[in-house]
Amino acid sequence: MRLFVGLGNPGPEYELTRHNLGFVVLQQVAKRCGFPPWRSAYQGEFSVGSIAGEQIALLRPLTYMNDSGRAVQAASSFLKIDPAVITVFHDEIELPAGKVRVKIGGGNAGHNGLRSISECLGNEFWRVRLGVGHPGDKRLVERFVLRQFPKVEWPWVRALVETVADNIQFLLMNVSEFQNKTHLEMERRGFGTNAPYWDRLHRPHE
Repeated sequence: MRLFVGLGNPGPEYELTRHNLGFVVLQQVAKRCGFPPWRSAYQGEFSVGSIAGEQIALLRPLTYMNDSGRAVQAASSFLKIDPAVITVFHDEIELPAGKVRVKIGGGNAGHNGLRSISECLGNEFWRVRLGVGHPGDKRLVERFVLRQFPKVEWPWVRALVETVADNIQFLLMNVSEFQNKTHLEMERRGFGTNAPYWDRLHRPHE
């Protein structure tokens, strides 16, 4: 069994914020792949289904971002899932909005959810980094990630969420192919680096 974790904060005030992009992506994965309804378990929302013939557990921690590690540790310990087969979906301000990159291990770049998981499990878990852009000034980062996406950004957010879910089976087979397919699909939808939308989207936010 593998464990997919989507990071975010519980509560309606955090819905559709950049910091909750991991929540939204995992919700779409569950819908796209026909997972059963979420149930309360491991200090979060939990569901088990299959993707491309592999058994996958989905977890959305409800511990708030800073304590995500407690929920992930609870699930991985009970289910006996090694960190090497845990994949965490999270917002990434160091990537342009709409970009997707995958890596295993490494630093946490100031992301409190990743830091919490690393403190509980170590660093050797997979990360699907979902680019949300940068406000242009590190002093604005906290407000930026906890603010809801403005309506002008909804098209690329929807495209990204759907693209990741539609290609999720490739993440299990070949990381490079998954990255390539998500990149090409975002290009096809008009949100690639050559699109007129790109320059406007990636200006520093006020």
